[in-house]
Amino acid sequence: MTQVLLISIVCFCCPGMYNAISGLGGSGQLDSTVAANATVALLAATAASALFFVPPIFDMLGPKACLLIGGWTYPLYSGSLLCYNHTNNAAFVIASGAILGIGASFLWVAQGAIMVSYPLPDQKGRAIALFWVVFNLGGGIGSFISFALNFNSTAGTVTDGTYGAFIAIMAFGWLFSVSIAPPHKVVRKDGTMAGSRPEKSANFTAAIHREVNNFVTSLGNWRILLLIPAFFCANFFYSYQQNSVNGDIFTLRTRSLNGSMYWIAQMFGGLLIGFLLDLKYLTRPQRALLGWVFVLVTGFAIWGGGLAFQRWANGIGRKQWLDFSDSRTYIGPFWLYFFYGAFDAFWQSYCYWLMASLAETPAAAAKFVGLYKTFQATGGAVAWRINALKYPPLTQFAINWGLFGGALLIALPTVLSITASPLLRAKQDEIIESPKDDA
Repeated sequence: MTQVLLISIVCFCCPGMYNAISGLGGSGQLDSTVAANATVALLAATAASALFFVPPIFDMLGPKACLLIGGWTYPLYSGSLLCYNHTNNAAFVIASGAILGIGASFLWVAQGAIMVSYPLPDQKGRAIALFWVVFNLGGGIGSFISFALNFNSTAGTVTDGTYGAFIAIMAFGWLFSVSIAPPHKVVRKDGTMAGSRPEKSANFTAAIHREVNNFVTSLGNWRILLLIPAFFCANFFYSYQQNSVNGDIFTLRTRSLNGSMYWIAQMFGGLLIGFLLDLKYLTRPQRALLGWVFVLVTGFAIWGGGLAFQRWANGIGRKQWLDFSDSRTYIGPFWLYFFYGAFDAFWQSYCYWLMASLAETPAAAAKFVGLYKTFQATGGAVAWRINALKYPPLTQFAINWGLFGGALLIALPTVLSITASPLLRAKQDEIIESPKDDA
């Protein structure tokens, strides 16, 4: 669990601060189009690199090297936004977004492998919850920094000092990556190692070919195939929530406050679903079904409130007008945005738990996380492009709700197939290498 905490601190500083920026709506800019297009470039680059390119490098170099390769791209992106404040150089922001997309693939594949494979089987829910709390604390604190630095601003864009603070914290997180230990040096409480030594002598071209074969094989595994729509939805919500809700409706300082509470809500959400998925008096199949029902019920309740909000906002017909000082009007939208954040934690934590039930070794986990990140990024890129094309907010809302409802129904057979016995699906799950007991 110590290594899970350390990788959580890295993510607190790098993607956590990135989330604080993106959660401001338009990455803190008055015009959200440039940030939306940069996010499309980021997610497209992630989708292109996370599946075939990064996992072989992870197999050969291990998590620490991948974190050092990817971490520097986060302060680069923040620097491009600082530059945009003075030069309006949109091309630099979009190019930095694409570079960050590749860097994020390295970071997230390493993070996912550590989180789902280093802990013991009965600690996976707690490990996911620990990560989600620390990681989203970064987004919460980052948004509070923005809130304080822009409290009296009327410009509609955040100050240079805001971006400067993010750059410094992200750079620290990148350097902190040196504290991560490789799996063959991590000894669990039961005396087993978290994984084997990286295959540094492996041929990279052969490794790429193996990953392509693994991808084709995975698409023939019905359990994985039925989870792909859920992976696709994992980042789809952000463009609508961050730009069309937070960015369009609220004032700058209120957007910062909302952003902080959105990420804090994810902390509580991660703790709650992590607790449910580790209930010891339930079998693993019962926990799988409990998680599915919980995500379904909370999702439809929260997004039902979102429908009422969006109809109300459409009737107002103004942009960036609602301030937290108008407490009577603000309180309802505030709680909706808070629960939007909690639901994101429910969804992604549950996806990680399902992956953890299929992968034991870091190498196997890296492959599943690569698959997850590829389809997550693909969905996010589609969503941000829809947002950049200025589709009506109600249309974006309907797409989001329809996709996540459909994804849950499609995933149900996979959820029901999870058993309390050891993983004995070698023929069906050929991309898993040497699976161990995950009862």
